[in-house]
Amino acid sequence: MEDVLEGKDYSFPVEEEKILALWDELDAFKEQLRRSEGKPEYIFYDGPPFATGLPHYGHILAGTLKDIVTRYAAATGRHVTRRFGWDCHGLPVEYEIDKKLEIKTRDDVLQMGIDKYNEECRSIVMRYSKEWEVTVKRLGRWIDFENDYKTLDPQFMESVWWVFKQLYERDLVYRGFKVMPFSTACSTSLSNFEAGLNYKDVDDPAVMVSFPVKSAGNSSAGAALEGSNFVAWTTTPWTLPSNLALCVHPELTYVQVKDPAKGTVYIVAEARLPALPGAVPKPKKDKKKMAAADGAAEPAGFAVLAKFKGAELVGAQYDPLFPYFASHHDAFRVVSDGYVTDDSGTGVVHQAPAFGEDDYRVCLAHGVIAKGEGVPCPIDLNGRFTEQVTDFAGKYVKDADKEIIAHIKAAGRLVDHASLNHSYPFCWRSDTPLIYRAIPSWFVKVESIKERLLANNEVTYWVPSYVKEKRFHNWLEGAHDWAISRSRFWGTPIPIWASDDFEEIRVIGSIEELEQVAGRKVTDLHRHFIDDITIPSSKGKGVLRRIDDVFDCWFESGSMPYGQLHYPFENKELFENNFPADFVAEGLDQTRGWFYTLMVLSTALFDKPAFKNLVCNGLVLAADGKKMSKRLKNYPDPTEVINKYGADALRLYLINSPVVRAETLRFKEEGVFSVVKDVFLPWYNAYRFLVQNVRRWEMEAQERFNPGATQEAAEQLIAAAAAEAEAAAAGQTSSSSVAVLDRWIAAAVRSLTAFVRTEMEGYRLYTVVPRLVSFIDQLTNIYVRYNRKRLKGGKGRADCAACLTTLFQVLLTVTKVMAPFTPFICEAMYQNLRRSLVAAQQQQQNGTAAVEAVPASVHWCDMPPVVQEHEGDARIQASVNRMQAVIEAGRLVREKNNRGLKQPVRKVTVVHPDPDFLADITGELSEYVIGELNTLELDTCSDMLAYAELAAQPEWQLLGKKLGKDMGKVAAAVKALSVDDILGYEKSGSITVAGYELGPGEIKVRAERIVFLLMQVIGVHADRFLQGPVIFVPLVPLVWLHATGYTNKWYPCRCVVEVFA
Repeated sequence: MEDVLEGKDYSFPVEEEKILALWDELDAFKEQLRRSEGKPEYIFYDGPPFATGLPHYGHILAGTLKDIVTRYAAATGRHVTRRFGWDCHGLPVEYEIDKKLEIKTRDDVLQMGIDKYNEECRSIVMRYSKEWEVTVKRLGRWIDFENDYKTLDPQFMESVWWVFKQLYERDLVYRGFKVMPFSTACSTSLSNFEAGLNYKDVDDPAVMVSFPVKSAGNSSAGAALEGSNFVAWTTTPWTLPSNLALCVHPELTYVQVKDPAKGTVYIVAEARLPALPGAVPKPKKDKKKMAAADGAAEPAGFAVLAKFKGAELVGAQYDPLFPYFASHHDAFRVVSDGYVTDDSGTGVVHQAPAFGEDDYRVCLAHGVIAKGEGVPCPIDLNGRFTEQVTDFAGKYVKDADKEIIAHIKAAGRLVDHASLNHSYPFCWRSDTPLIYRAIPSWFVKVESIKERLLANNEVTYWVPSYVKEKRFHNWLEGAHDWAISRSRFWGTPIPIWASDDFEEIRVIGSIEELEQVAGRKVTDLHRHFIDDITIPSSKGKGVLRRIDDVFDCWFESGSMPYGQLHYPFENKELFENNFPADFVAEGLDQTRGWFYTLMVLSTALFDKPAFKNLVCNGLVLAADGKKMSKRLKNYPDPTEVINKYGADALRLYLINSPVVRAETLRFKEEGVFSVVKDVFLPWYNAYRFLVQNVRRWEMEAQERFNPGATQEAAEQLIAAAAAEAEAAAAGQTSSSSVAVLDRWIAAAVRSLTAFVRTEMEGYRLYTVVPRLVSFIDQLTNIYVRYNRKRLKGGKGRADCAACLTTLFQVLLTVTKVMAPFTPFICEAMYQNLRRSLVAAQQQQQNGTAAVEAVPASVHWCDMPPVVQEHEGDARIQASVNRMQAVIEAGRLVREKNNRGLKQPVRKVTVVHPDPDFLADITGELSEYVIGELNTLELDTCSDMLAYAELAAQPEWQLLGKKLGKDMGKVAAAVKALSVDDILGYEKSGSITVAGYELGPGEIKVRAERIVFLLMQVIGVHADRFLQGPVIFVPLVPLVWLHATGYTNKWYPCRCVVEVFA
């Protein structure tokens, strides 16, 4: 093996760059794919990001998850095609062009020309693709950029057309007129899940407006209503010019009240009367001072004239607030619906059917409007009032609020004006307030397949499971029909050709079909290439023209399983034999995005989920818990972090965090540094120690170190070396202790491999990484630390060979097991370890064959198999864990009492009731306890009471609720329990005290004080005393003992007893 740098001189980022060069030289990724050809396919879908922005920590996290799982799949005998994908259409791209060209309205685009606009969009879709490729590659992720898929490719778009035609032919598509979330900045509707992506707390005007009763109409309340004013409340004054009705709840009680000062009569819900200014007088804080001031009587409030049920008010007619739609048939009357509440507002809701989903539904149900498009909607696609609203024409609706309120006040109709802070949806792309607007749209009938969606969700496997069972299940359960059309330009055109009256519709499902009707070659499916194509009507309606709309880009990403393979036009067998996919992974926000659209389309097309296994990660926030912001610069640049600490460190930091369990992570740079300091450096130093001692061994032995060409060969070599060492140790101490830690680390690595494979098959990365980190800690702090003498040849050449071979095989196994997680450091170590493997092979084969027999990259190696547990594996691991617990306890005793390990002590006593525990400590592991605690003698004791008196205390929190006022009596009785009573409780788990039976956990047993002849107690702590161990350490320096002549006698010295639960 080649010599290695000292840990302080080793730069992980620099070495990673060397590994990247090695992978390029080997063409490592493609070679791995070639080597696995013919093996079972493992299908992975990569959700497409936009290349109009740079990758951030969220992308890095998801990419790392994907890379780990797919590397693992490849290492366990599967062929894993990994193609990068790009989302190229939609609002993110258009928004960038709108900013660049200062486009403000839809008309600006039409004047410019759709062809020029779309080509501008095309020019930027891959703006940062190279930066993405560099970052992804630098992170060590293996994925194919050369054969990537793009949603703008004609082949991908053609598959999207096929998907849509399939839905249309299955009667799952319809044209509707619905109130949808609408982005005025982007001039398009959004889906409900898009509307939920960006809520903000904002201050909006909250106004109460009066609507004078014009006539009782057909209301059962009759003439009693005349002269009254209904009062409605709204936080969207801009919708008031479009008011067509008022809505009440049929079962609520409404009151007719009179303002004695003004003589005005109002009608509001009884429960909301206090919200009406002056209706219910507020009590004065100091009535005496007020009376003394002017002697004036307190306001009496409004007089209640009558009460009505909401149903009695239905049919009453009122005067329009604005004249713009005064001629609308059968409008300006009171209707009822159960959606009205009395927990806010006035219990009377103004209805503008073009701007509220409930408004539209209620007005349609009561005949205020008819089904179709004849709904007053005086707002253009840019959110400005049209000429229909003469007083506010051309004004943006939100900006018009103040003028509308002033207009209402001047008309004497403003009852109250306040401000309300509430959560309001904003456009996820333009970050501008959304409005709700009735627009014609094309919908997928999600509600009609809801039961199948829920059933298909049940057969998928999610990590963590609660995201599937709660968040995603609830979203599916409440799903509405999906509006898939967008009134935009840069996207996949919806392939509908229709007559002007929409009575005749033809849906095109392929390029070939379009070419047949167009009579020309079609090479691009974007709007400016096909919008001019017309189809002759078969019903005498002239020609059919393509509708203006394009697909929502979420429809395209949901079509990704089919589009990336150009299914069904190509790769039909490949797709159908491997659908659903084995694995997908993205962030928690995609439960309402990509995960949802994948599930909807796969269910509609094949009645299957699109994936079998899903890993959902949480969000990465800035260190202060806020969203990462380029403007605020509240997070370190990912590239700088990688260049400073290395990609492996960043990968492991992200994966070994709550974010893998779909929780949030507050990103802290010092956390990445901790991975380097606490994991990689100790791991590297163990590897460095091996290399240096192998080289020393080779120089001394004048032969190549042979670790065994295979695991079996290595075990034979270790056994032979151990036998040789045993012969050399004849007549000395028992030789069985020589290899005890060899047996332990071999058992530990077998256990680790079995655990990792089990957990990775369950996609539980959050359990795997802590176990890997723990193993590396044990390897460095137990095996290497305690075997330094052996590794340096201190116990003979044969024993040294056995120890070096053991450490070599362990490190080799760890590099293979850890390779999917930390691909760089594992490759770097493997490359050097491989030299010894090649040398071992060369002893059996000729040179070329030997080199070829050992894979040139750790990522071409198979994951180590699960090996059946050897007899004694469990016991040896438990024994070493006990040994380490004693050693750590002894170190803690020394540390607490300022006695460094360099100062020897006369004796260490371990107290524990379990004889097996004590046997482990005094058996073949005793030399490590004695050596690590620097003691002359190791003693044990199984009588816990020889060192302590027991005392019982009640668990106050648990018993407080149970005992109530008897708590004091029972607490006194518990504290008075005898040692025998306490031991009996510990054994049985229950005891009757003061008439109450107390169970497990309701009494706390403590070592109250230490009793030992004349010795002074320095410290003791215990919660579960009987579970030990107890470490008793006389803290007298050995040199002092020599000076007093008591070296070989028990001396009543100053000591410490520590209890470790």
